[in-house]
Amino acid sequence: MDSFDHQILQIMQRNARLTTEKIGQEIGLSATAVQRRLKALRQSGVIEKEVAVLNTANLRGHILVIAEVTLKQCGTAIMNNFKTKTANYPEVQQCYYVAGENDFILVIAAISMKRYDVITQELFLDDDSILKFHSNVVMGNVKVGLDIPFF
Repeated sequence: MDSFDHQILQIMQRNARLTTEKIGQEIGLSATAVQRRLKALRQSGVIEKEVAVLNTANLRGHILVIAEVTLKQCGTAIMNNFKTKTANYPEVQQCYYVAGENDFILVIAAISMKRYDVITQELFLDDDSILKFHSNVVMGNVKVGLDIPFF
């Protein structure tokens, strides 16, 4: 990857709907060159997917929760089981296996507090491998993004 690829990725992280012509104008490449580079970035897996980012504050009733999870023991089978369980919940937007006080940090977007209660029962309370969990309900978004800086 060179500086043009980095610039393309920076732009795509801000707005993946821009045309190759607009991206090319911004960085000094032809639309064809941008298109060729984007194809290579997608095929190599650098660009994994392009999605619409929704704001839960604008969706009636939805809540966003950051959950901290600590396991009783950290064996490979126990960790992999929990990873698999979280992957099966569409409400779990992100699941991070972390070092530190907790074992996992989850970002959960639920349609309602009632649905989040069901998720906590199924994911945490009914799982004997969970020592404890702590929920942080998001009151407002200060900064939200997935951008990876290149400069």
